Amino acid sequence: MPSQSYTGGCHCGAVAYTVEVDTEQALKCNCSICTKLGAVWAFAPQAKFKLTKGADEQGDYLFNKKKLHHRFCTSCGIESYANGTGPDGSPMVGINLRCVEGVDVDKLSPRAWDGRSM
Repeated sequence: MPSQSYTGGCHCGAVAYTVEVDTEQALKCNCSICTKLGAVWAFAPQAKFKLTKGADEQGDYLFNKKKLHHRFCTSCGIESYANGTGPDGSPMVGINLRCVEGVDVDKLSPRAWDGRSM
């Protein structure tokens, strides 16, 4: 399935975005934060992502190699996306598909990603 446009955000609505992403490229990472978060991710170029609400309502959590910015709402605590650079060095955004409207993650087949060993 090609990329589609979606809206997403945190639980309380303080953070919102639009993104064009291919949900068929979903993955589940086994690193410590993703495991505890329960996120299912899909990635998009930064140019396909637009934060529409909540720039000042977010916290930023960095861990391990401190290259991926885990963005979370400071009101409800939900991490609806993260941003950093892709393997090719270009700016990218990781979208927590559990926070995207109209996506049923139980109908996806996310591939496993061994972030724990990275």
